[in-house]
Amino acid sequence: MKTKNNPNNKHPFVDLETIQNLSQHYPTPFHLYDEKGIRQTARDLYKAFSWNQGFKEFFAVKATPNPAILRILKEEGCGVDCATDVELMMSRTVGFREHEISFTSNDTGASEFVYAREIGAMINLDAYEDIAFLEANAGLPKCLSLRYNPGGVFELGSDIMDHPEESKFGMTKAQLFQGYRELKEKGVESFGLHAFLASNTVTNAYYPTLAAQLFELAVEIKEEIGIELDFINLSGGIGVDYSPNNQQNDIFAIGEGVRKQYEAILEPAGLGQIAIYTELGRFMLAPHGHLITRVLHRKKTYRQYVGVDASAVNLLRPAMYDAYHHITNLSNPDGAEEVVDVVGSLCENNDKFAKHRSLPQPRIGDFLVIHDTGAHGFSMGYNYNGRLRSAEILLHEDGSEQVIRRAETPEDYFATLYGYSMDREN
Repeated sequence: MKTKNNPNNKHPFVDLETIQNLSQHYPTPFHLYDEKGIRQTARDLYKAFSWNQGFKEFFAVKATPNPAILRILKEEGCGVDCATDVELMMSRTVGFREHEISFTSNDTGASEFVYAREIGAMINLDAYEDIAFLEANAGLPKCLSLRYNPGGVFELGSDIMDHPEESKFGMTKAQLFQGYRELKEKGVESFGLHAFLASNTVTNAYYPTLAAQLFELAVEIKEEIGIELDFINLSGGIGVDYSPNNQQNDIFAIGEGVRKQYEAILEPAGLGQIAIYTELGRFMLAPHGHLITRVLHRKKTYRQYVGVDASAVNLLRPAMYDAYHHITNLSNPDGAEEVVDVVGSLCENNDKFAKHRSLPQPRIGDFLVIHDTGAHGFSMGYNYNGRLRSAEILLHEDGSEQVIRRAETPEDYFATLYGYSMDREN
């Protein structure tokens, strides 16, 4: 389905008839996920890195923390990357075990480290100071990974991609090397290296460039400390093109670029056994999720406003980051183009999904598809204004649907309060 005058427009993975049928049972707004697309992306990733015998994707649970989604990824051979004890609990409940779970946290409480140790998760330490903290509170495991922050700016060619020196994550090179030395002396036997230098990159050069830096660092670690790393975790950072241009990353070109660096740097140094790990979230899920919402009102003042039944509680990224999410008018795809602001009902002026956006005329009752919400969509939800978080629905490969999280009710919202009665007459 294409809107007028935009040959590169994004295409929904669902049609109007399907949404009309779903809405008879599940009121909008709701998040909808495409099982077929999720599985294909996972398979493409593994194929792109099949040259590395130990390759494994540890899906970033924070992106889409739903057991049904995690089960699909587990079936496709993925592990999980967790940042909190609750994410660890969910992953364990789904069936992930030991080597399938990575724990990459920061500012971590003692009880969280204790639990990670109890379940055998692979721990990736964010700070040099965490070594002593972990040892004192949970003990040191036989395998540990350290998170590196090179500082400065991260550049690709003449483009500045991010500013690692401003990031709260990771440790300096000096701290990294001292950490490995101390851990080796304390009896740690297996080591990993992790780094995250830029977010949501839409370029095939990011992973190969990052890999080259980490591979060269691995050679230094071997030469200076005598440690041969068992794995290098390239973390996340491969993003999606949210724009209507839809110029997405080519995971096969990315995998080939990393392979070339691996063969040029690691293999000549006798480090051809190192496994490559990734922690992709957005790349794996974002394109395979839609937020389905319906037009409730229209209002004209200094602009033309289209009010929908979703709000920032369902998708925070536009309000928090002024992020672009493409919108398709599923009900009126061939309508006359109209410049509008698409807004929610929160008492905040940043509750806007689109500003000054040209759309086929959104009429009251029309279904709108907000694209690329499969990652950092529902997961960033909240309850401001007492608005309730919506349902999550999985569209299976055979066309059937499954509610994988029901919509919240007022009873859910009030459930954690003490001394409050839901009796509306009180």
